[in-house]
Amino acid sequence: MSWFMGIDIGSAYSKGAIIKDFQLVASHIVISGANYRTSAETIRTELIRQTDLTHDDIGNTVATGSGADNVYFAGRKASDIVCTARGINNVFPQVRTVIDVASQSTRVIRLDEKGIVTNFAVSEKCAAGSGRFIEVIANVLRIDLSDFDALAARAKNPITFSTGCAVFGESEAITRISEGIAKEDIAAGVNEALASKISSLVKKLKLEEPCAICGGGALNTALVKTVESGLKITLLVPPHPQVVTALGAAIIAATSANSEPREEVEPANTGP
Repeated sequence: MSWFMGIDIGSAYSKGAIIKDFQLVASHIVISGANYRTSAETIRTELIRQTDLTHDDIGNTVATGSGADNVYFAGRKASDIVCTARGINNVFPQVRTVIDVASQSTRVIRLDEKGIVTNFAVSEKCAAGSGRFIEVIANVLRIDLSDFDALAARAKNPITFSTGCAVFGESEAITRISEGIAKEDIAAGVNEALASKISSLVKKLKLEEPCAICGGGALNTALVKTVESGLKITLLVPPHPQVVTALGAAIIAATSANSEPREEVEPANTGP
């Protein structure tokens, strides 16, 4: 069978992908909600519908993400770090570093020409180092998350957040609004704060170009430009940045049909 599926169950969003001959042919994203099992079932149903397949047509399914245990129909699980590396390698074989800006964390991953993880670093367990910080401030500004990018791009004088904590950052944003600071400048300040944390993580791991960015944060073009400015590089952005990890899971499903190399399941963090 040449059809393979990857399911990435994240804390905020769940993503799925189907590949044929190592090419992405279908993808779907849903809000994870409280029931990860239901999210996984919803994604599988939609992917099957998009491709006009049956469950029996899928040769193998690999699950990844924080809710991977809930994907009962998966044949195996794989590390989301490994899946991200394999996914970006499929889209950009030349990439040696990938920045994954997700809702709950930011990961920087080094990989070789085969998409095998050689090293990685993960942000501290604080929303200020992830896409969640943007969601928090978007709520404070009373704007849709989809409008955050355009709002930040119109900034004239981005503010500097005095704290690296999302909780205090939320309070600071409320104070700045009461002081009459423009929403645009607050939004841009959030991007700069997050970009600073991303840059520190990248430098800690030691950047090797070419470098790509994926995850929901890659949809924020103003954030991408801010990261590029801080690192003085050009970032490659995949066509479907949110499904890169699910794509990688599908690739592992295909390549591991007859083998199970350890490095594809558990990457070794050798430290910065």
